[in-house]
Amino acid sequence: MYQKILVAVDGSDTSKHALAEALRVARLTGGSIRVALVIDVVAPFGFGMTYVPAELISGFREDALKRLEAARSQVEAAGVRCDTELLELHELADDIAGCLVRDAERYGADLAVLGTHGRRGVRRAVVGSVAESFVRQASCPVLLVRGAEPEAEPD
Repeated sequence: MYQKILVAVDGSDTSKHALAEALRVARLTGGSIRVALVIDVVAPFGFGMTYVPAELISGFREDALKRLEAARSQVEAAGVRCDTELLELHELADDIAGCLVRDAERYGADLAVLGTHGRRGVRRAVVGSVAESFVRQASCPVLLVRGAEPEAEPD
């Protein structure tokens, strides 16, 4: 039961709660965790930007790898096996949820754990919900974890 747990992180407090919950499940089941983080190298600022400087993409990757290493350290310090996966969107038609679904399938995840920001109304319609889209596409059980409090919009 739940031997291979995929957890998606993005650096938010909500994803930190998801990682903590995935860790609790893995400790109960003796499972292992894959921590996945997706970066958008095609249109990180929306469709209006057609050229993304290589230095900017390099910075995104560097930051993502630091986040993944911090998550790996946290999981391994708790005595749970862990690997990490840096995923990248390379096509405008691709999205974070689809990218995570494909990784969950490749990994053979028994459970996926994602944080959900709990957006409602217009914000949800405009921003969309990675978690909701993932749930609709996933072939494995999904555990959604709410953050402690609604997060402030990034500046």
